[in-house]
Amino acid sequence: MNTAVIADDEPHLAEALRRQLAALWPELAVVAVARNGLEAAKAIETHAPDLAFLDIQMPGLTGLEVAQGIENSATRVVFVTAFDEYAVQAFEQSALDYLLKPVKAERLARTI
Repeated sequence: MNTAVIADDEPHLAEALRRQLAALWPELAVVAVARNGLEAAKAIETHAPDLAFLDIQMPGLTGLEVAQGIENSATRVVFVTAFDEYAVQAFEQSALDYLLKPVKAERLARTI
């Protein structure tokens, strides 16, 4: 079974992504939903998920900083953000994908 962590400081957006993932990939287990970068880093360390869906701008640590901290782990990162200007940095962090909010189901389906 594949596992994932979702990190977004906007709870309604994190929940919307969790619901979309459940509909598109029912076998995926979301093992944690983090509200900031520090919680995200801790959840990734604790659960070692296959995927981390990270917002870019979060309190504590940015999604980019979280990705830098886990670059030696097996967790693959998908950035989910409202800001397109971080795409180059994201792919420099070996991002699997870069999704813009609001996330459209068709685009998320291509990612997974």
